[in-house]
Order: sequence, then structure tokens, then C-alpha cells
Amino acid sequence: MSEVTAPYEPGTPCWVDLMVPDQQAALDFYRDLFGWQGEIGAEEFGGYSICTLRGKPVAGIMQATPMGDQPAPPPNWTTYFCTADADATQAAITANGGTLIAPAMDVGDTGRMLVAVDPQGAVFGAWQPKEFAGAEIVNEPGALVWNQLSTSDPKGAGVFYQAVLGLEAAPMPEMPEFTGLQVKGRTIGGVQGMENLPEGVPPHWLVNFCVDDVDSTTDALVRAGGSVMAPPFDMDKVGRMAVLQDPQGAVFAIVATNEPVRP
Repeated sequence: MSEVTAPYEPGTPCWVDLMVPDQQAALDFYRDLFGWQGEIGAEEFGGYSICTLRGKPVAGIMQATPMGDQPAPPPNWTTYFCTADADATQAAITANGGTLIAPAMDVGDTGRMLVAVDPQGAVFGAWQPKEFAGAEIVNEPGALVWNQLSTSDPKGAGVFYQAVLGLEAAPMPEMPEFTGLQVKGRTIGGVQGMENLPEGVPPHWLVNFCVDDVDSTTDALVRAGGSVMAPPFDMDKVGRMAVLQDPQGAVFAIVATNEPVRP
């Protein structure tokens, strides 16, 4: 078990959530795939669902809705990084070439959040915790284990995330094709270029969930109407993984490993 009992260090991915057209269908799908429990939430928070594992929060699911005169966003998973000051993070984002999607706002008494796009086009969020710190289980089956940025400019992305979130880029000897992003010397995510991805894939943060068995989880996803983007494969010194798409089109990865990818 990997229960989070201490506050997240600023710059650490602390939460992930999913935006989809059919919220209840997503709740049912991820319940069957990962064993999550969750229900549509209170109207005052837009029905936002907190999904739990063993009674502890692990991820959120919300209904995609139009934003002003813009259509509803496509199905997607978003990574949120802990920040001590969402407003200061917002200022750093715009000062360093990023763009705001949802400016800093209070979410009741739970925290303060924003959603933005980095200069290369990858969407991410920031979360300033108040009563809610974020995921309380990580690095075990059914929970977040890794966050990976694919970008057209790895070096530029490293500069941006250092300026905005205080992350430091560092080599990953165990995975030389990636650059690590560190908080106080601890690797909390990675960066890779786009050269090995299919043409047309935009820069993005990929959410990785831990599972016991990649192959059987992939089979279960296909039976439930999902799609396989990258079939199960072995990755040196990490474990077995696959990149998948849920029935509504949101992409995520699964990893089976004996060691936490993110310590």
C-alpha cells in the first residue's frame, strides 16, 4: 500500500481528473477497470465526482460542458501539480509563454485551482490545497504512478516548468530516452520528445495508472469498448505498460511494476 499522509511538496503531481461527455458512464467504466468507487457529486461543485480506492481519493471525474461560446472540451485526463500559491503560479505561467484555460479560482474550502497550456501546447493544472490535499493513494494498482510529458521542445519545456513550478530537469540513467523532472532531488515525472509518436498527436501530459497485470487490464478495457493505442510492451527497468483509450476517447497509460516509477 502507498498511502499519502504528508503534504505534497509544491511541484509534485497531486491529483488527476477526467473530463467526459457522459460522467456516469465513465464512473461505471473506471469502477470496473480499476475498482474505483464514486458517484455524481453536489450541484454546487458542478457534480464533480471524487473517485476512491479503499475509501481514499485517487482521481476525479467531471462532466464536459461548453465554456462560454466554445464547445465542450474533448475527453481528456488532466494532471494537477501542487502549488503553494495558485495566483503566483498563474502569473508565472503567463510571464513565461503559457496560456490560461481556467484562471485561478476557489473550489469551495477545498483549495484553489487553475488550468493552463504550456508554450508547446500541453494542458496541465495547478492545485493549491486547503482542506483537500489531493490523491491519498499512489504507486499501487488502481492509483496514479507516473506523469509523462510528450513535447515538441523538451528543453524549452524544462525551462518553462522550472520557472512555473520550480521543477528541475535531470538525466534519468535508467531511462536515457527521458529527462526527469525533480522536486528537491526526487523525480516526480518525465519529459520526452515527439519523434516516436504518431503524426498528429499533440503535446500532452500522459497519466499512468498502476495495475497488477497490463495484459488482462487491456483485455478488460477492450471488452468494455475501449481502444488500444500502444499494445502491452516491456520497458527496461520499469515494467510492462500499455497506452489505452477509454470508450469516450480519453487516453491514459497503465503500468505493472514491482517498484514505484515515481518514488
